[in-house]
Amino acid sequence: MLALGIVLNIIGLGFFCWVLFTLAIYALPFFVGMTAGPYAHGVGAGPFGAIVLGLVAAAFTLVIGQTIFSIVRTPFLRIAVALMFAVPAALAGYYATFGLSGLTMTSDLWRQVFAVIGAIVIGVTAWTRLAASPPDGSSGHGRPALS
Repeated sequence: MLALGIVLNIIGLGFFCWVLFTLAIYALPFFVGMTAGPYAHGVGAGPFGAIVLGLVAAAFTLVIGQTIFSIVRTPFLRIAVALMFAVPAALAGYYATFGLSGLTMTSDLWRQVFAVIGAIVIGVTAWTRLAASPPDGSSGHGRPALS
C-alpha cells in the first residue's frame, strides 16, 4: 500500500505540473478576469453580472493579446506583448513551485531557489507557447498554412 501511495503522489504531482505548464499562458487573462469580476461586484453588478463580466474581460484579454501578437510584425512589439503574457505566468509559476516545494522540503532557501527556477521555466514556457505562432500566418515551413 505504501508503494501505491508513493506512485499515486508522483502521478498527482506530475498532473499538477502538467496543468501548470499547460495553463501558464492564461495567467494574464485569469488575472484580468479576477480583477474585473470583484470590481463589478463592488460597484453593484451583482454576483451573476460580476461572473459574466470577469469571463468576458478574460476572454477579451486573451483574444486581443493573441490577435495583436499574430498581426504585429515588429519584433519589439511582439516581445512586449509576449512579456505581458509571460510575466504573470512566471509569477504564477513562482508561487505554484513555492507551494509545491513546501510539500517536500523545510529549508526556506531551497524553496526560494526552486521557486525561482520554476518561475523561469514556466515563464519561458508561456513565452514559447505564445511565440509558436508565426507572425505571417504561415505554417512555419515556407508555405502558407492550410485553411
